[in-house]
Amino acid sequence: MITRPLIFGFFSTVALLAEDAPRAVQIVEPPAPAVKIDGMDRAISNTGQFSIIGGEPQDRGNISALAEQAKDEFLILTGERLQPRDQKYEWKVPINITLHGKSGDPAPSRTIAMQILVGESGYRVNMDVHLSRGIEHERLKFAITTALIYERGLKNHPTRDSETRFLVPPWLVDGLREANAWRTNQSDRRFYEALFKSGGLFKIDDLFSTDAEAFDEMDAAMRAAFRVSAGSLVMALLEQPQGKEAFRSFLTEVAPYEGEMPALLRRHFPELNLSETSLAKWWALQLANIGGQNLATDILSVSRTETALEEGLRLNFRNGEGIVEQKDLAAWPEVAALPEPERVKAVQLAQDALVRLSYRCFPSYRPVISEYQIVLNDIARNKSKGLAEKITALNERRTTMRAKAQQARDYLDWFEITRARAGETTGVFEDYMRLKERLKSKPHRRSDDVSKYLDRMQEIFSRPGDPTTPAESFEQLNDVPELPPLLPPE
Repeated sequence: MITRPLIFGFFSTVALLAEDAPRAVQIVEPPAPAVKIDGMDRAISNTGQFSIIGGEPQDRGNISALAEQAKDEFLILTGERLQPRDQKYEWKVPINITLHGKSGDPAPSRTIAMQILVGESGYRVNMDVHLSRGIEHERLKFAITTALIYERGLKNHPTRDSETRFLVPPWLVDGLREANAWRTNQSDRRFYEALFKSGGLFKIDDLFSTDAEAFDEMDAAMRAAFRVSAGSLVMALLEQPQGKEAFRSFLTEVAPYEGEMPALLRRHFPELNLSETSLAKWWALQLANIGGQNLATDILSVSRTETALEEGLRLNFRNGEGIVEQKDLAAWPEVAALPEPERVKAVQLAQDALVRLSYRCFPSYRPVISEYQIVLNDIARNKSKGLAEKITALNERRTTMRAKAQQARDYLDWFEITRARAGETTGVFEDYMRLKERLKSKPHRRSDDVSKYLDRMQEIFSRPGDPTTPAESFEQLNDVPELPPLLPPE
């Protein structure tokens, strides 16, 4: 559970991101122009893909530069450009931007609207931008990124098929913008830390199910949590094996796609086919790498190291019937019968998990992790001689380490108890517990706006089933070794 100071600190650093969420767009025939567009002043961007008409010359120039900058950021993320404009990107669908109004005018409900038009010359994306609030840089880049994703889906889409409804999900655009912010060191790691420690506001299903209306209704704090969650997912996808190539392929299908998002992702990211939970695991690992443990100072305890090690030592492979299975390391003989490429793939996730764990495991486990890496390499190379004995020896070694850690803890508890003296038992702790129970039974609620807001966010950050006391402080002790008798108080 997150304490109020942490919640308040998290919200105090939130930037007010108020982008217009992508909405479903249907392809339509262009209307007859009310004015002769060719007679209007226009600006053409450097690559020629963006055409800006209306507004003042300075506005057109600024928006042209912003559009190209957003495009550069997008192409760098997808691996199609290493540096801004260092290679030509072959675009097919022009993006026309029409400016309306001026700064200070009454603001419409939506300052940016988008439409896909089809004609004899093919598709084009039209954007109407109202300048009542001036040029909103991040909102405009959000819209440009959306238009660029539309362009991917329209490139090879037949013009005769005008019934298709195109939709770019909010998580994808927000995730790309956040991934770029992280790449350019403009994102705040504190967002990730707060989200990671809270257990996460948005899960995979929540991200995928958030539509434009729900996105618009979020307040600043929820919007920031959504952006961090989406950014972590996009970065996790880009870091998959051949991730950028797979991501480019994914972008060509996502806008016209009408099925379940996990199915589309698994189609383009084969590593996600290993199990039903692979996508969630990759996303959680990415979030943990950014905002989780401080690798320099946050070391896992013995029990948490054991848990992480048990979860990491999993073999992922297809059985004889072609069904994907995930089994414990003890199932290595089943993997040994597979061809070499499949054996290598079966141990890959376990090897990656051990590498990540080695940075923050309990120090005495590092040699054990190194030996498990050797075992996994032997499985991949089908060097089965003595493999069963190695695994058994490692299991026995871990059992001994757990027993020693428990014995050390028991001894410290015994030492603490026996050092207590009659004069030192003041009863203050019992008074504190009674006071705590009274406050719990009769909570005092402040009614000011700030307190109401914090109470609401406390409920959001608190997950059902969270313990009220640290679980590790009250673990049941099994097989406790004999200790010296307690010394009577002096």
